[in-house]
This record gives sequence, C-alpha cells and structure tokens, in this order.
Amino acid sequence: MPKSKVRKKTDYTINPASRTPVKVKSAGPSPVWYVSIMLGFMLAGLVWLLVYYLAADHIAWMSDMGAWNFLIGFGLMVVGLIMTMRWR
Repeated sequence: MPKSKVRKKTDYTINPASRTPVKVKSAGPSPVWYVSIMLGFMLAGLVWLLVYYLAADHIAWMSDMGAWNFLIGFGLMVVGLIMTMRWR
C-alpha cells in the first residue's frame, strides 16, 4: 500500500502589534432617572391591568377597549423589561 504524503505546515510569525492590550472604556452605572423610568413602565403596566380587572365596568372607555387592555398593560411591562438589558 502506498504511503500518503505528509503536508508541510507553513511557518508564520505573530504580528506583535496585534497583541497589544486595548483599554476598554468603562460605561459606569446607569443614572437614577433611567432606573426610575424603567420601574415606572413596569408598575404602570401592572396598575393598568389591575384597574382593568377591578374597575373596567365602571370606566366606560376602558371597557370599550376590551382585550386591547392586555396589550397596553403587558406592552408597558415589556418596555420596562427591555430597559433592564441596558441597566448597569
């Protein structure tokens, strides 16, 4: 049986310029207003759903919206949850 040929590996040198450390800019903590708005969205969504369940029959425009109240309530909470991804 014939012997297979062995491939020769090419020698290469590492560029020393690519190994220099790079300083990463620190972003720091989030401002207080960002956290307040984030929590405000989550609480507003919760309050919207609570008011819809407890008092929708007494509030005419809210009962006319029907199932759209779920979209508004959960939408507000999702906006708050999405904001948590940028919170430091």
